[in-house]
Amino acid sequence: MTEELKNQLEEFRKKTEQFINGEINVKDYKGFSGRFGSYAQRGAKLGMLRLRMAGGRLSKDGLKSIIDICEKYGINHAHCTTCQTIQLHNIPLNKIADVMTDAIEYGFYTFGGGGDFPRNVMVSPLSGVEKDENFDVFPYAQKAAEYLIKQINNVKMPRKLKVAFSNSPKNAVHATFRDLGFVSRPDGKFDVYCAGGMGSNPRMGVKVAESADGSKALYYIRAMIEFFCEFGNYDNRSKARTRYIQEVLGDRFIDEFNKKLQKSFDEGGLDISPKADKAVKTGVKADINSGRVYEQKQEGLYIVKCHPIGGNLTLEMLYDLYNSIKDMDEVSLRVAPDETIYVINCDGDEVQKVLAATDWSAQSCIEESVACIGASICQQGLRDSQTLLKEIIDTVKPCNFAPDALPKLHISGCVSSCGTHQIGSIGFHGKVKIVDKKPVPGFTVSINGCDAQGCEQFGEEIGVIAADEIPNFMVEIGKAVTESGMNYKEFADKKHDTLMEIISRYI
Repeated sequence: MTEELKNQLEEFRKKTEQFINGEINVKDYKGFSGRFGSYAQRGAKLGMLRLRMAGGRLSKDGLKSIIDICEKYGINHAHCTTCQTIQLHNIPLNKIADVMTDAIEYGFYTFGGGGDFPRNVMVSPLSGVEKDENFDVFPYAQKAAEYLIKQINNVKMPRKLKVAFSNSPKNAVHATFRDLGFVSRPDGKFDVYCAGGMGSNPRMGVKVAESADGSKALYYIRAMIEFFCEFGNYDNRSKARTRYIQEVLGDRFIDEFNKKLQKSFDEGGLDISPKADKAVKTGVKADINSGRVYEQKQEGLYIVKCHPIGGNLTLEMLYDLYNSIKDMDEVSLRVAPDETIYVINCDGDEVQKVLAATDWSAQSCIEESVACIGASICQQGLRDSQTLLKEIIDTVKPCNFAPDALPKLHISGCVSSCGTHQIGSIGFHGKVKIVDKKPVPGFTVSINGCDAQGCEQFGEEIGVIAADEIPNFMVEIGKAVTESGMNYKEFADKKHDTLMEIISRYI
């Protein structure tokens, strides 16, 4: 794959030059460049590059490689995505092919990072170290990632395909409502869901298998690809995601999928025997008092949670992370679907060093909010989610609310749900609001979304709030929660009518 990518880079370089020279329009360039994990940013003067990371896993060496690339090309804006990748932003278009070449040399595939291809395989970020997990699902996901990247040149699908593996009912990667999701069970097997998804017309996934053996995971993936290719919509991109197949097939859905699955089994050749990760280092127990530190299931080892505001990282922040862990044995990073970075396998003596180096991390639920990259950068974005989040944080900070008085928000610049607004306790997505018969920037507000397995639900859309009123809206909620003596979750459950009264004043 590395050699194949290098061979195709010359074509990417030529197309990019044509785009710079105005010979290709934005739409046509997007259709081409997405295949390489790159898009032009708004204004068509700068570009971004998405690095594939199966399960969001990033080694110390991988982190240093990203730093080296950023230093070499003057990149000072990286963004953690809700698909467990890192995007590099504000790259001069005439340098993107060079950045991509260096990324490949460092072992980062960008191929299929965008466009109508299998995307980054998602994995519960703490799989293998989480205390209450069913089992470590990453070895299966890694085999899936290797298989899927080889399909990019072999199959033309109607749209992208997102595959996820969940290690526990926390369902952090939304496996029960992805295009294809493998949900771990206490018995060491998987339940399999497919044709779910967020965005426009969201749908929960359909359970197509129970107690599936992980060694057969690739058969389900091959069946899903063929299922998508047969029943997906090649003519209408707005309806070309797997979730629309539920409407197309109705009661025939499971039968038709099972036909593809049986065909996949009959063809054979895809059995896997993943190897579990090797044992980690000997732990050192410590008495640690920090809400950002969690015990691993390996005794004496700890996880440090680092959440960059809005998921955004500067070069200085990347250096803070790297310099704190570079001499620590077995320590590595996990990028989570909520834009958090977890530093794992720290012993009790190492934790404080990581905490001190990452004091830029969020300190409250509201600061841990999820926001897509926003309309100032995204070509498709309708509203600037990053600016909204900053204004909210700046406005609520002087109020000194308790850390849990306001919830983690999920903000998307448009309905595409790159900020996963549909599973937020409070979610926002970009919209137009009419005020005095004039359109003004706004966001649709939704409430009570949840991604936990068994409690999954998409948030209920209530109405549209003018963007410049949302910070005060959040202050009013914070005050009401504080006066109630509850945290936000309790308030939303027990004081629903009060919450709706506050929302009604703004919509």
